[in-house]
Amino acid sequence: MPGAASVPRQAPAPGRVRTWVPDGPLDLGLVLGPLRRGPGDPTFRAAPDGSVWRATRTPAGPGTLRVAVRGGEVCGEAWGPGGEWLLERLPELLGGADDPSVFEPRHRLVALARHRRPGLRLTRTGLVLESLIPSVLEQKVTTDEAYRAWRILVRKFGAPAPGPGPGPAGGRMWVMPAARTWALIPSWEWHRAGVDNKRASTILRAVRVAARLEEAVGMSVEAAQARLEVVPGVGPWTSAETVQRSHGAADAVTVGDLHLPGIVGWALAGDRDADDSVMLELLEPYAGQRHRAARLILLSGRTPPRRAPRMPRGDIGRL
Repeated sequence: MPGAASVPRQAPAPGRVRTWVPDGPLDLGLVLGPLRRGPGDPTFRAAPDGSVWRATRTPAGPGTLRVAVRGGEVCGEAWGPGGEWLLERLPELLGGADDPSVFEPRHRLVALARHRRPGLRLTRTGLVLESLIPSVLEQKVTTDEAYRAWRILVRKFGAPAPGPGPGPAGGRMWVMPAARTWALIPSWEWHRAGVDNKRASTILRAVRVAARLEEAVGMSVEAAQARLEVVPGVGPWTSAETVQRSHGAADAVTVGDLHLPGIVGWALAGDRDADDSVMLELLEPYAGQRHRAARLILLSGRTPPRRAPRMPRGDIGRL
């Protein structure tokens, strides 16, 4: 209204805070990076000040968590109904239940990668569906296509994250849809997001038994993978990608991947044509820690030179 006094914008209310001191080096980017589904992920943000923001749907409701490391101390600040749940599990999220000291490098390349990345720990979110759904979206497509689908579906059917946004001026983040909301997404919306019927149907089957799948957090990694794979469309690749995040599974190596066998084969044996069986044989000395070994190999940067065209990009919206 002309002439009316402007109302100053109120500062966002502070969240609940918890501090925690890890027992060794901690690299936020390495630990939480696997939870980020592309640079435009609406549920994840790395802020210019080095903090990491994460919006998620917990058993207690939606929550937003900001994590920062200062002088060896971690500070977590959380908002929303799920804020307390997130703070209670802050150490596990940051690898507090992980023990990197038990890992023994058997190759010089792996030893160097561990030396250069001492802050690598394996996250444990304690949540299944939030890792299962984007992993299903990543089946048999390029990462760009999967990231785009996740971004579109979360922004359209998710909920605004509680609390402030990252950055000086804030910024909107989103919490992924609830299981019931996923189940009600119309077929044409999956199509518009570039998700074919096979992947959409797998997600729909999973969310119908969401409570049973979330119970897998309390199981062993092997039992959790077995329960996930009961859902048609969820195989070893998808279950491994899920428990690596939900359980912090140090030994859940990803099989059935298009690139990983060749990368491991090239790094450890100079074999760019390695398949899953060769990869598993090469990783056998790391039994119990094969996922950690694979991550260190990826972090080493030693990958075979590209000689084949990339996976063709699909666009089912044009079909």
